[in-house]
Amino acid sequence: MDEPDPTGVTTERRGAAMWLTINREARRNALNEDVVRQLGDGIAAAQADPGCRVIVITGAGNKAFCAGADLQQRGAGSPFDVDYSRPRHYLVALFRTMQACGLPIVARVNGHALAGGFGLLCACDMAVAADDALFGTPESKIGLTPMMILPAMQRVLAPRALMEMCITGEPIGAARAFELGVVNYVVPRAELDAKLDWLLARTVGRSPAALRLGKQAFNAMRDMTLEQAQEYAQAMVPTMVSTEDAREGLAAFQQKREPVWR
Repeated sequence: MDEPDPTGVTTERRGAAMWLTINREARRNALNEDVVRQLGDGIAAAQADPGCRVIVITGAGNKAFCAGADLQQRGAGSPFDVDYSRPRHYLVALFRTMQACGLPIVARVNGHALAGGFGLLCACDMAVAADDALFGTPESKIGLTPMMILPAMQRVLAPRALMEMCITGEPIGAARAFELGVVNYVVPRAELDAKLDWLLARTVGRSPAALRLGKQAFNAMRDMTLEQAQEYAQAMVPTMVSTEDAREGLAAFQQKREPVWR
C-alpha cells in the first residue's frame, strides 16, 4: 500500500519567522499547482503580518527540500499543463512574488534540491544547507530543459557552471554548491537548525524598512546598466533616509543604545 500523501504547505509562525514547509514527503516534496499557490499565499500572509520579519521555506522530512515538478500528476494543474487563458504560469507567478516580497526569504535545504526545487532554492534570498544534500537540474536526462527555472538560476550561478549543469543533468554536492554561491552555509545535518537560527537571529533584528528597501534595490539594480543603477541609487537615498527606521537607527547610534524599529 502506498504511503499517505498529505498535500500542501504547512504555515507556522515561529517567533518573527514564518515557516512554509512543503508537506509532501511521500512525493519528495514535489511541486504541483496547489503547492505553488499555497507557497504564494504563505508569502502574502507573512508580508501582511506586522510581526513577521523573515520567511523560511523548507521541505518535510530529511530526504528532499524539493525534488521539482510532480511528474506523476497529469492533466490540469500538472507542471506541464499549458492553459493559454492564463497570462502567466503559476511557477513564474510564484517566482515573481518571491522577488517582489519585501521580507528576506531563507531556504532551509534539508535534503535534495533538484529541478524545480533547485529553481525554488535559487529564487530565495539566502540558503543554509545540510552537507549531504544534492543539487541539480536533471531535466536533460528525460528529454527536457529546465526552462521555467532558468531565469532564477541565471541570477545565482556563473554561466559556464550553470550551462554544464543544464547540459549534463549531473547533480552537485553541497560543498560544490557553496563554491558556486548557491548556498550561504553548508553544515552537518545535525547542525542545520542551529545554523539557520544563527542566521535568522541576525536577520530579524535588523530594520524592516531597510531590508525592504534594500531587497527592492538589489533586485532592481541587477537588471540595470551601471549608469542606470547609479542613478537609481542616487534617487533612492532620500527615500531611505526619510524612513522612521533610519531616523531611529541614527538616533540610537548617537545615543549608544539599541534601536527600537517602528
